[in-house]
Amino acid sequence: MSGDGDPRAFYEALLFVAERPLSLADLAELAGVSPVEAATQLDQLAGDLVAQRRGLRLQQLNDAWQLATAPGERLAAYASRAEARLSPAALEALAVVAYRQPCTRAEVDRVRGVDSDYVLRSLLHRRLVSEVGRRDTPGRPILYGTTFTFLERFGLTSLEELPALPAEAALPEPADAG
Repeated sequence: MSGDGDPRAFYEALLFVAERPLSLADLAELAGVSPVEAATQLDQLAGDLVAQRRGLRLQQLNDAWQLATAPGERLAAYASRAEARLSPAALEALAVVAYRQPCTRAEVDRVRGVDSDYVLRSLLHRRLVSEVGRRDTPGRPILYGTTFTFLERFGLTSLEELPALPAEAALPEPADAG
């Protein structure tokens, strides 16, 4: 950080103005520190935001970082308005993607027992899931994964915070054909 002040304030400001999540390598380069040092400073920032009961939280998804609003009752009331609610079918498909990612539409269909094309398009439109690649099988089906919007909407800072599935609710293993 070469004397530019508190590195945590730098990361907070940088992530606030960033138009997209930033990788640890990008953050380290912009701060002029090693990725290990950047990770330590980001962990400190995350702890500060929680300890100071600030309105923001630091979210990490894979190697990308971003700021998000902290969960709270008033924000939950705002998010639960009718236009923001998800149907039971959408929640079901979203749960399959969240716990299985990356997964194909056929895998979501298999778990749900019904066609999930419309529901997945709805989740894509709401930016709760995104196309994260293609499976290397015949037809090269699209692979879906959750997004930062998903984490923010459900008050999570990472996928590791997803609740564990009870044994009786375990998702069946995907078929090889995808």
